[in-house]
Amino acid sequence: MAIGVYRRVIENAVSALFSAILMTFEVAADTQYSVMEFKNLDGWAVDDHEAAFTVFLNTCQDMDDPDWTALCALAKEGPDPRTFFELFFRPVLIEDGSDGLFTGYFEPELHGSLRQTNEYRYPVYAMPNEARVSRPWLNRRDILETDIMTGQNLEIAWVDDPVELFFLQIQGSGRIKLQSGESIRVGYAGANGHEYRSIGSEMIRRGIYEPHQVSAQVIKNWVRRNPVDGKELLYHNPSYVFFREVSEVKADLGPLGAMNRSITTMRSIAVDPSYVPLGAPVWLEKDGENPLRRLMIAQDTGSAIKGSQRADVFFGTGDKAGHAAGQLRDPGRMMVLMPIQRAFALSPENAI
Repeated sequence: MAIGVYRRVIENAVSALFSAILMTFEVAADTQYSVMEFKNLDGWAVDDHEAAFTVFLNTCQDMDDPDWTALCALAKEGPDPRTFFELFFRPVLIEDGSDGLFTGYFEPELHGSLRQTNEYRYPVYAMPNEARVSRPWLNRRDILETDIMTGQNLEIAWVDDPVELFFLQIQGSGRIKLQSGESIRVGYAGANGHEYRSIGSEMIRRGIYEPHQVSAQVIKNWVRRNPVDGKELLYHNPSYVFFREVSEVKADLGPLGAMNRSITTMRSIAVDPSYVPLGAPVWLEKDGENPLRRLMIAQDTGSAIKGSQRADVFFGTGDKAGHAAGQLRDPGRMMVLMPIQRAFALSPENAI
């Protein structure tokens, strides 16, 4: 189909949404929207637009609004990626008064077994029915130190490290590499209903570390060096996460994100969906020690990811990815690539 025809299709689709978008703008009166030009995006010309385009195609089919649906149909025709983004989108800087902050996350890989052994003795539990109906249910200490889980056959696997299991619960999904060399993937199935408490913040409160010293690796090392106090520190967080085996995702693909599709290393980000539509392209300008200028796709969410200028970058699977993700806590800014008329509806003063 010709580009001009697609443009008219998209214009017709957006006209139906125009009033609703303006209403959204009025509700978020304290939020500022500025339409940018692609020439103002630092590093735009040298990015790998094709890589981002491929990731966009993976989830655009799950976006329901007519303007996004029309653009997804055009994308499937195989246009030049950079031309596609520049012709049908405009970058929108969304500001809610908070500074930009970018962190990283990853998919942990633990070592485990499908049978309990002396080495692999820490269970990864599926969710018991009682935890679904009683909110909140037992806390972390009660789950691990009583026999409440005994005999329910809820063990998906056993792993060799309780500290890594704790952080698997924080991440919400991961892989377990078995002795056979095969791997199984587990995903979030639910929790016990208790509020999450940060053990990093608790270490700062106790005077163990200063805020700038705390990272996931620092916490892990301290808990292992101090097994008795470390165990008690983990109990400070009463929240307990249960898992399910995720068999529908191939081992060579990334874990499922919030759109129930696999996410992609260094191209997928977690965002606050109250500001950024899931599936939307997002231009990231991360500052800090290792600046990053890259077109990402918003395909995930996170409980700590709140605000219009907040994003979590997916670094991949395993220890190396985890180390890199744990080092990232940098300022910057990000612009959401919106369909043209949607962009100008959010910022009418910029409309041509």
